Amino acid sequence: MSSRKPAAAKGKTVTVKDATFGLLRAWGIKKVFGNPGSTELPFLSDWPDDIDYVLGLQEAAVVGMADGYALATRNAGFVNLHSAAGVGNALGNIYNAYRNQTPLVITAGQQARSIMPLQAFLYAERASEFPRPYVKFAVEPARAEDVPAAIARAYYVAMQPPCGPTFVSVPIDDWAHATQPLEARRVSREIGPDRSAMEALVAALADAKRPALVVGPAVDRAEAVDLMVKVAEKAKAAVWVSPFSARCSFPERHPQFAGFLHAAPGQLSDALREHDLVVVIGAPVFTFHVEGHAAIFDGATTIFQITDDADAAAITPAGHSIIATMRPALSVLLEMLGETKRAAPAGRILPPAPAAGDPIPAEYALHALAAAMVPHDALVEEIPSHRPLMQKTMPMRGQDSFYTMASGGLGYSLPAAVGMALGRREGRTVCLIGDGSAMYSIQALWTAAQRKLPLTVVVMNNSGYGAMRSFSQVMQVRNVPGLELPGIDFVKLAQGMGCDAVRVTKSAELAGAYKRGLSSAGTSLIEVMVDSAVPLLYAQKA
Repeated sequence: MSSRKPAAAKGKTVTVKDATFGLLRAWGIKKVFGNPGSTELPFLSDWPDDIDYVLGLQEAAVVGMADGYALATRNAGFVNLHSAAGVGNALGNIYNAYRNQTPLVITAGQQARSIMPLQAFLYAERASEFPRPYVKFAVEPARAEDVPAAIARAYYVAMQPPCGPTFVSVPIDDWAHATQPLEARRVSREIGPDRSAMEALVAALADAKRPALVVGPAVDRAEAVDLMVKVAEKAKAAVWVSPFSARCSFPERHPQFAGFLHAAPGQLSDALREHDLVVVIGAPVFTFHVEGHAAIFDGATTIFQITDDADAAAITPAGHSIIATMRPALSVLLEMLGETKRAAPAGRILPPAPAAGDPIPAEYALHALAAAMVPHDALVEEIPSHRPLMQKTMPMRGQDSFYTMASGGLGYSLPAAVGMALGRREGRTVCLIGDGSAMYSIQALWTAAQRKLPLTVVVMNNSGYGAMRSFSQVMQVRNVPGLELPGIDFVKLAQGMGCDAVRVTKSAELAGAYKRGLSSAGTSLIEVMVDSAVPLLYAQKA
């Protein structure tokens, strides 16, 4: 955090609004994401030239954009929502931000203090309770002059690992109220590991015959992927990705990369069965999606965890947890690790290139997209039904290359990709999304088109909710309504919002369409009509 001069000299009063903008400038926040309403107009009036107001067409899209922008810039996204209705619209993506551990400062309008007792139109009763428990801090200040201090606390809490969204409700008449200017402060965010706990981990690694490292999204969030690679190479350990990891924390073409862990207890335990030591770094132990026996916890495997999330450490069912942020923890681990005589483990072997076909196999469409992307491009993904195929055919390069939602809540990735394209300094942002997922926040395309962002949206259209088709097979349930989505024309939708768009129905057309879309001067959309068959996400029940 930078330390700049306050908005006004001490002893002088300024408006709540001016004090707030002074804080934003000091924190390096250059964009505010919003969808305006009447209770926000005093905040929006006479908008300053040096802060960019990013307009979204619905509050869920607005929060998703701020989330992506925060991930790209590694600074809190600042959001302005419209009273209780706007917060309600945004709750799905507030939950996504909470699970993604994305720092956001969310403000929402509130009715004037003088008419709150009358339960006025657009009044939000107990406003600070509405977004709980999916914000780290929420408040409606008792006095107008306390608003800047509340926003300051919200920023520092949002940025403290584990990061997350915070919320401040601001009555409409507070912005013009007089207050004292508030100077931005420096707040450190790194937490070093306990030395004796690290010694125990190093001793366990020295004794292990077949250790495994399970890496999670906190490594990438901390810009510690290079450190993670050095630790893995020195330890000569196999590297797995934690279930539902929302980031790429290890290069997936590295010779020690073993693969992706399932979110089913049995399948995860089977994958790790050959390892006598499992060290989970930057992830929970473990995120499961379906029931089953987790043999990994039966005692045959020694488990260690390094996490910056004290709650994640508290709920870990077995083993030893070390609470620390990733960079100091990995630096200490690298320093303390001795040389080992273990042979480096063999990683996974990538499959051969898939065959083309018509209708287009999803696996072929994904492989062709990977071939078309260049090293500085970043992928924002929301294709849950095709994620196993994506992991098989699109190995990610590592730091800042891959993003998705940790929650499973649809409607995140398209607006997040818009925010990502706003915040990234180089390369193109590619949003890989399913037809069902795209319809949750399709209006985010308008913001991207208006700003001519370097964004390409690839819609994998299998005319339905593919993940639900897969689950219905696993759970052996039949005649489930609401899984088919025929008749949606994404080309017309995109063109109607100002994007270049094309539909691909044959494999021979893919390479040309990808080349055109990825080299577009602005925002483009490619609708790929893929085979409706989807892979099973988990082993089918007997």
